[in-house]
Amino acid sequence: MAVTDDTTKTPDGASTPPAEDRADERAKTAADEDAAPVVASEPLAPPEPRGAAAWGGPLVVALLAAATYATFSVLQWRRFESPSWDLGIFTQLARRYAHVEAPIVTIKGDGFNLLGDHFHPLLTLLGVPYRVFPHALTLLIVQGLLFAASVYVVGRHAVRLLGALQGTLVGAAYAVSFGLVGAVAAQFHEIAFAVPLLALSLVALLRERWLAAALWAAPLVFVKEDLGLTVAALGLVLWWKMRGRDTQRPSLGLWLTGWGFGWTVLSTAVLIPALNTQDQWDYGSRIDVGAIVTHPWTAITLLVDDGSKVVTLLLLVAITGFIGVRSPILLVALPTIMWRFYADNGYYYGHTWHYSAVLMPIAFAALLDGVLLARRSPRGWLRRYSFAAAPVAVAVAAMLVPQLDVARLGRPDDLWAQSSRAVEARQVLATIPDDAVVETDIGLMSYLVDRTDVFYVGNTGNPAPDYVLIDQYGGGWNPAPNDAAQDAQDRFPGTTFRIVYNAGGYQLAQRTS
Repeated sequence: MAVTDDTTKTPDGASTPPAEDRADERAKTAADEDAAPVVASEPLAPPEPRGAAAWGGPLVVALLAAATYATFSVLQWRRFESPSWDLGIFTQLARRYAHVEAPIVTIKGDGFNLLGDHFHPLLTLLGVPYRVFPHALTLLIVQGLLFAASVYVVGRHAVRLLGALQGTLVGAAYAVSFGLVGAVAAQFHEIAFAVPLLALSLVALLRERWLAAALWAAPLVFVKEDLGLTVAALGLVLWWKMRGRDTQRPSLGLWLTGWGFGWTVLSTAVLIPALNTQDQWDYGSRIDVGAIVTHPWTAITLLVDDGSKVVTLLLLVAITGFIGVRSPILLVALPTIMWRFYADNGYYYGHTWHYSAVLMPIAFAALLDGVLLARRSPRGWLRRYSFAAAPVAVAVAAMLVPQLDVARLGRPDDLWAQSSRAVEARQVLATIPDDAVVETDIGLMSYLVDRTDVFYVGNTGNPAPDYVLIDQYGGGWNPAPNDAAQDAQDRFPGTTFRIVYNAGGYQLAQRTS
């Protein structure tokens, strides 16, 4: 009686399973391949470029960014555009540091120590370039160079991960991102030092250079008091990333978190009040912490209760190619988002000005981390999208450019054109002698701080000045006084002033007694 054998023989005599079993194995193999992190039919990550290909593109983009930022700042300066009083304030600070003096900034008030406003001891570094080039424009150039340095750092790592072409384009997208361009247009702010430090720290984190990431992040607490919370958040992400990967320093991230949180508490509760004329941290009252604690659901609703907030959040996510939401690095942006959106100041909510500058290194680091994480995903569609995320981020950045201030460089009749009041501005400035005490608004404030003692006209308690300068069109008045001399006499009883210049919307009153 014959015995039926369902196996077949191969030419070398080995047995194989029957057809139906082989079909089951093929189905199982196909399922395993779909779940595998890498599929042979999918594109592989490009090899890391070597030599000039690795740094050439990012360096060119960084140099172009520096030139673009500097050109914008110089043209803006030439047109006598003053978005705010910040440049005047920080120029006074740099002038004091250049002569190794306490940062007494009279624009904020008579005898006002600026370390009693915000905690930024790292700005002592501004004293060096200002001593060599004692000009307010120096601060704008320094800020542009610091931003450009961060462009190289981000672009260089993008090239490592994405290849020369795509990585260079990501660096260019970062250079024209809304946060950096907005900060350049808003002129100097202390966050200029935070941007490159964040870029260096986050790139070190992505490269798993844990100690370097912590060391680059640590000085952020000396840039501005709220950045201590950013450092604390970065420390938690560092700890999460290090789990099981560095057994020698397992608590490094937690130490960094303690460092950041501790300095925020110390600076806001002790150091700033000790140097403040009112013995307080002036910005603490802008957030109603008690209301948030007693009504915790507002912690979420306050993030989306204004259209400007929603737009800012959408732009932040979009500029990461949407893949940044997969990365825990995006959580480092939470402290900045929260203090801005919880405050009672509408200027904080939008994506313009300098408030989003520190978010840009975080967003682009999250983009690069998100790409890397997606490549390792078991989901085939996500692995495939990981190769499209960077082009999406570049496209988003490119589409935003026409809406940003940098687009003014492409309009000959805008930033490149001479201001209609440039002649009058130069004449009124030439009327004021060096070392005079001047009370003024934001219009020409930044053009006087290098050679005179400037007080802000909106403060009470100013000493009687030698001159009062009013910009009726661009000084920030609502409305501006019609007679600068009479206005000065009303505010400083017992003094007399006379108008010595009145043209182009500028009124200059000189004290005669």
